Amino acid sequence: MREFFYWLSDHTGLSAEFFAQLLYSVGVLLVLWLISLFLQRFINRHQADIRKRYQWRKATNYSITVLGLIFLTYIWFDGFRSIATFLGLLSAGLVLALREPVLNMAGWVFIIWKRPFHVGDRIQIGEHVGDVIDLRLFQFTLNELQGWVKADQATGRVVNIPNMKVFTEPQANYNFGFPFVWEEVSVRITFESNWQKAKGILYEIMHEHAEQLTEAAREQVRRQSQQHLIFYNNLDPRLYTSVRENGIELTMRFVCSMMRRRQSAHLIWEDVLTKFMSAPDIQFALPATRFYRGDGGQEPTDIPRRE
Repeated sequence: MREFFYWLSDHTGLSAEFFAQLLYSVGVLLVLWLISLFLQRFINRHQADIRKRYQWRKATNYSITVLGLIFLTYIWFDGFRSIATFLGLLSAGLVLALREPVLNMAGWVFIIWKRPFHVGDRIQIGEHVGDVIDLRLFQFTLNELQGWVKADQATGRVVNIPNMKVFTEPQANYNFGFPFVWEEVSVRITFESNWQKAKGILYEIMHEHAEQLTEAAREQVRRQSQQHLIFYNNLDPRLYTSVRENGIELTMRFVCSMMRRRQSAHLIWEDVLTKFMSAPDIQFALPATRFYRGDGGQEPTDIPRRE
């Protein structure tokens, strides 16, 4: 083999050591590729959960990449002694010339190490809301929600966000510590309406469409929440009453799966409209101007106000 390297050196002008390092590099890459291929097939065969399969594939790719960099560095820089000096001289220039890529890689390390969010989590970072569908060295990808559509519905767009944004933008994680979200639906009725009857109707509707948690599920939610110092003593639906300028506001507050937020509000409003329309003593409150006559015997008259 050495004679072949020397023959190549005589005909190309490159050193025999270069060709030896090149051969070792090709061999390392080939072995790592075969290992990666074997692990991918092993994961696909023995892991049925799609999300866990994706996470294992990502972890395998990261590990193979790091091992490849270590072996190639050892081959081309004659061990780790010379590379320490080389990296020391190179790092200052890289930080200045490649500031944003370096920050993105630092952000990637932060995401992998501290785990502010995982693949599958629903997050908001800055103005962007979406489900995390991929984590990469320089950016992470969201399946965008909201935007020009209402509630937590997908827009159909995919948004790529630089990893360095985790250092500069506030982040909200819909999944962190508590697997549900609190949803509120407010209904306003006039002062003349039978508000006690309206509360009874809303209470029944809310209990019908709120998330039904078993006692075991409630205990699991409490344990997960308390690990992150999030305390919810009561997960039951609640109905609150308040007085506004144009009527009585009844607010339904209940636990809802984040995937069913819009659907729950839709079903609740359909039932509210149906049952309130059939109750003559309950009227929705509208923006209006109220006039009173001076004789004292005339009932107040509400004239709807155009916005």
